[in-house]
Amino acid sequence: MKAKHIQIQNLVYIIGVILFILPKSVLAQEYITTSPDSSIKVIVKFDEAIKYTVFVDGKPVMKESSLSLTVEGHGVLGKNPKIIKSKKRSVDQVLKPELKVKSEFIKDNFNELELTFKGKYAVIFRVYDNGVAYRYKTKFKNEITVLNESATFNFVGQNDIYFPREKEFQSHNERLYEFGKLDTLAVDDLASLPTLIRAGKTNVLITETALLDYPGMWLTGSVGSALIAKFPPYALEQKVDHRRWTDDRDIRVSKPADFIAKTAGKRSFPWRVICLAKDDADLITNQLTYQLAEPCKIEDTSWIKPGKVAWDWWNYNNVYGVDFRAGVNTDTYKYYIDFASEYGIEYIILDEGWYVLGDVLDIVPNVDVQELINYGKSKDVGVILWVTWSSLDQKLVEALDVFKAWGAKGLKVDFMQRDDQWMVNYYERVAHECAKRELLVDFHGSYKPAGLRRTYPNVLTREGVKGAENNKWADYITPKHNLTLPFIRMVAGPMDYTPGAMINAQKENFAITWNRPMSMGTRAHQVAMYTIYESPLQMLCDNPSNYMREDETTRFIAQIPAVWDETKVLHAKIGTYIGLARRRGDTWYIGVMNNEVKRVLDIDFSFLEKGNYEIDIYKDGINTDRYASDYKLETRQITNRNIIEAQLAPGGGWSAIISKTNK
Repeated sequence: MKAKHIQIQNLVYIIGVILFILPKSVLAQEYITTSPDSSIKVIVKFDEAIKYTVFVDGKPVMKESSLSLTVEGHGVLGKNPKIIKSKKRSVDQVLKPELKVKSEFIKDNFNELELTFKGKYAVIFRVYDNGVAYRYKTKFKNEITVLNESATFNFVGQNDIYFPREKEFQSHNERLYEFGKLDTLAVDDLASLPTLIRAGKTNVLITETALLDYPGMWLTGSVGSALIAKFPPYALEQKVDHRRWTDDRDIRVSKPADFIAKTAGKRSFPWRVICLAKDDADLITNQLTYQLAEPCKIEDTSWIKPGKVAWDWWNYNNVYGVDFRAGVNTDTYKYYIDFASEYGIEYIILDEGWYVLGDVLDIVPNVDVQELINYGKSKDVGVILWVTWSSLDQKLVEALDVFKAWGAKGLKVDFMQRDDQWMVNYYERVAHECAKRELLVDFHGSYKPAGLRRTYPNVLTREGVKGAENNKWADYITPKHNLTLPFIRMVAGPMDYTPGAMINAQKENFAITWNRPMSMGTRAHQVAMYTIYESPLQMLCDNPSNYMREDETTRFIAQIPAVWDETKVLHAKIGTYIGLARRRGDTWYIGVMNNEVKRVLDIDFSFLEKGNYEIDIYKDGINTDRYASDYKLETRQITNRNIIEAQLAPGGGWSAIISKTNK
């Protein structure tokens, strides 16, 4: 008996020695979940921390990327975690968006792993065939203060990155995408989202969704091939920055807190989204930011009407051939309404100047808003009102009641330039209050889309994109830039780029002019944007006089819808070219855009059903390389067996409208 006791002691000693010398990673607990098609695998491990590794087709793309949440009074959620239980589930359903942007239906198929830990928190991983997402869930009784959230995105090997470099958290998030090596970034290099990494043969786009009552996520460089999450601090005080703009817009955080959020103790946190695309085309069809967003909170959405908008600010109200003085006045806006009515444009916008800055209810003498709204109603044209966010906030309920009583259709809210928790909550507050009054919303001077468009589908679109307005003061809105946006910024959600320039120039002829702006690239390049760029509230940026002078082009644009029942990718290469076929009802629309290199792309119509079709084609003219506004419009008959060569000029484009015939 004594000998047996000694043997047990020896065995315990040996096991102890083995446990001591074994690497901690061997002792880590491990949980695995895969995508429905098994092409993506996520391994979650935890010992002293929670870490996950992502595999695509059996090869690691991200390795041991860590996550944690530091909550005052509750410590670091994720440090030395003690698991209580794990739960898996699989979901295969079809979502029908209240506002169809890419498609009428979305297949929502994923496998989920929920890990519940001691300390009243859980981490949920979802794995789709085109990406991975995770979020925290807490179950504290009272309100909590989140001191920080840690997220490391650790990549395998040498990788390229499209880096939307930022100077600070105070930003419109309108960025160019700097292409370079991930491991050359410094720890103080800051980027807004979304950000795209080329990890070997896989595109990895990092963004977030279900962003509610919490600050937005940003990224910085790190040591090695990694990115680190960073969050703007909670705003204790804010004040006007008198160095820039005017008192109604440039409002900065003057006293940041040493924490990032005060929020409910029992809640789910935003999803950290990792979109995975083996082909550039897969970025275009990715809808994870919608799928993972919080469901719609509006009971009746039948009043939400997408459409196109005649816009005044970009073109400086430079109408001509009229017998009134053009400017911010009632006569000019009636002219916009007449134009919109003639071409079937659903809305016009009254941008800056219709009210005395600082008070959204102090209307300037030259504008009769009520008369304009009544005039628009008589011609089936809605009126949308531009406001700065701070002026609106000062009289939010009162002003919205007045706008509703006038009969306005929506608001363009501008110059927020932040996504700290207070400002994120402001977006939701505006969306909610506008929904109560059946008002549409377009956020400008804004952060990227992060799920609010599903929760409040009256938020049709937003800026957060380096778009056409920059042509007024810079020469960096190039065709290559335009060919980058659909693969990065547009993956997060709709973007109010404001296309439609009628004065077009090749790079050598482009000139910067504030009052009479032009675009770089061809006219056909601009027309194709109406099919390529997703925005349920799509602007026509040029002035009505130019559009009426270019009647053939304008009537072609006017036929293109702002939302889609189906999207198919015909061609896709980041920064190089794109070709999409989109369906609305029984009609198909094609848009093709090209960078600065002349090329030919085959347009294969095998996606069409059997039958005969008439196709109207809008394409680069034979002299477009010299005179960028040159174009050709032609009509022909096709079937689904046809292939047409799209001859693309430098910075060129090609569009088509396809209708079934009985011939």
